[in-house]
Amino acid sequence: MECQDAAPLLAARADGQALTAAQARELDEHLDGCGPCRARLREQRAVSAALRQSVPRYPMPEDLRTRLRAGLPAGEAAPARSRWRDLLQGATRFDGLRLGGAFAAGAALALGLQLFVATGGRGDRLADEVVSGHVRSLMAQHLADVASSDHHTVKPWFAGKLDFSPPVTDLAAQGYPLTGGRLDYLDSRAVAALVYRHGPHLINLFVWPADRPGSAPLAAGTSRGYNVLHWQRDGMNYWAVSDLNAGELKTFAGALQAGA
Repeated sequence: MECQDAAPLLAARADGQALTAAQARELDEHLDGCGPCRARLREQRAVSAALRQSVPRYPMPEDLRTRLRAGLPAGEAAPARSRWRDLLQGATRFDGLRLGGAFAAGAALALGLQLFVATGGRGDRLADEVVSGHVRSLMAQHLADVASSDHHTVKPWFAGKLDFSPPVTDLAAQGYPLTGGRLDYLDSRAVAALVYRHGPHLINLFVWPADRPGSAPLAAGTSRGYNVLHWQRDGMNYWAVSDLNAGELKTFAGALQAGA
């Protein structure tokens, strides 16, 4: 793949549009060896993120919700629910729409669902905050307050700066070397941001205490073209975000959980 072939796919990925498996694979292979295209992707994502943050969001009026449901065939009006809220509550199926509705009703429903998801619950808000934190770190070239691949250096740096001690795991042997850490602000509190690298891809791992003790299984999603993972372990929240493909990001999460 040449740069001119990658250009339209970069725009699609920056806007969060789905690519075919073949397109995604070819684009990832091209990005691995092309610094200018990686830079263009970061710039396009930054512009997209800035536009999304500046556009006002409005809740779906109840009368519009009622009209959309009324336009569906009988038995098809299952309530649309936020993808992230379903994932974080451990849902095992999507209570959405089955194929076969009229095209006009489907188009109207797509618009309504977009408005509904824009006002999603706490999980949606956190996913958006996590991606915004990732984008900010790339835009401002502020990936790390303490730049080091040694977890014995990074972990003590947080002492006295946070009201908890974040776990810091060395994953260099698994192909995900630590590059540093910094302070960030998510969920109305200061959190630890640990930065890992896999080839040319950066991973921001945000860590802070959970509201309740215990653990929760891995939940995967996408936001603004980035892959996002969330899990809870030993009373700590973990959110990982990267332009790394979903499979490799899950491998990173698995290595982190095994190492911890």
